Amino acid sequence: MAKSIIFLADGMADEPIEELGYRTPLEAVDTPFMDSIAEKGASGTFLTLPLGFPTSSDVANMSVLGYDLPTCYTGRGPLEAASMGIDLGKEDVAFRCNLVEVSGGILQDYSAGHIDNSRSRKIMNDLERHFGSGKISFHPGVSYRNLIVLHGNEFSEKVLFHKPDSSQGENLAGLALKPADDSNEAAYTATFLGDLVRKTADFLACHEMNRNIAHPANLIWPWSPGRKPKLQPFSKKYSGLKGAVISAVDVIFGLAICAKMDIVRVPGATGFIDTNYKGKAEAAVKALEDHDFVYLHVEAIDECSHMGDLELKMQAIKDFDSKIAGPVMSALKGKDVTFTILPDHPVPIKLRKHTRTPVPFAICGKHITPDSLKTYSETLAPKGGLGHLKGDSLMRLVLNI
Repeated sequence: MAKSIIFLADGMADEPIEELGYRTPLEAVDTPFMDSIAEKGASGTFLTLPLGFPTSSDVANMSVLGYDLPTCYTGRGPLEAASMGIDLGKEDVAFRCNLVEVSGGILQDYSAGHIDNSRSRKIMNDLERHFGSGKISFHPGVSYRNLIVLHGNEFSEKVLFHKPDSSQGENLAGLALKPADDSNEAAYTATFLGDLVRKTADFLACHEMNRNIAHPANLIWPWSPGRKPKLQPFSKKYSGLKGAVISAVDVIFGLAICAKMDIVRVPGATGFIDTNYKGKAEAAVKALEDHDFVYLHVEAIDECSHMGDLELKMQAIKDFDSKIAGPVMSALKGKDVTFTILPDHPVPIKLRKHTRTPVPFAICGKHITPDSLKTYSETLAPKGGLGHLKGDSLMRLVLNI
């Protein structure tokens, strides 16, 4: 049976840009290896962010892996908790907690200038020392991507929130947490966290890690709450096949852990453009030796898109092709491997946030009948021979089951 690998280029899809001659960044960059997948195989589009769910990477990657959102989705917070080794109890509610930069009542930067791990960890640990209690705990993650957990039956996951990376440039007054239902628990949770945000803001304003810094991490941003998820194991869902996941961020690792897939943590993998591309590519080739399926996720393009940096996004796409897809495909040349390329969602440079537009994908393998397309792009993929897929149809095509 053929083995398979998905190259997941987070946030790569975009829209035509005037200064690029109305091409997308993907179309404007030379991507010979991604194009070769389209040329040797077939293309189509895939719905990753259906209506009724947040436009968030946890939703999108669960969709790519074929999990049924209405029955499985519990929020991003608990997935990241799983990656951090936090065993949530029945009364625990986990929130993703960004460290962000605000100024003049406006959310300026969802990542506090892509705060480095040492500063972020120091801040989160100090927040735990000063504000942690039997009711709340603070947990450092990677860079701005951190976690808080509420403990107790007085709290609820039914809270309306705003994604920080979709809210840059907006006034904080319109971005407050609100209860999502009429329960006392939801109302209390929204009030409790609103008070916590205000109290910690005063603390962060004076914190040593925010002195003489261009992008101070001067506000916490709780969002995407949930309780401990229960996912069908990947091997049970897909005919006993064994899967591995390579990434740099907790949300992807957490999803893998909850699906009982093996995770591969690569030293120097950062979730940004300085990530260890070589190490991730080598890890993917190695993982395929004793796994049927490898999910190789790279975050960098998404981050550049949220920054609104067109030049950096194009460089990240080029790096993905030359440093991820190229080395892996070259190392596996001549072997019976199915290759698939897609983003988890679009992040148009002009918007700097996720959209629900179906993403382009291309796949090649012995069981795939080639279509007429020769290159991989947002414009061409909808014309491909595989049409528009949703649900677990993409994964079943990838795995040929």
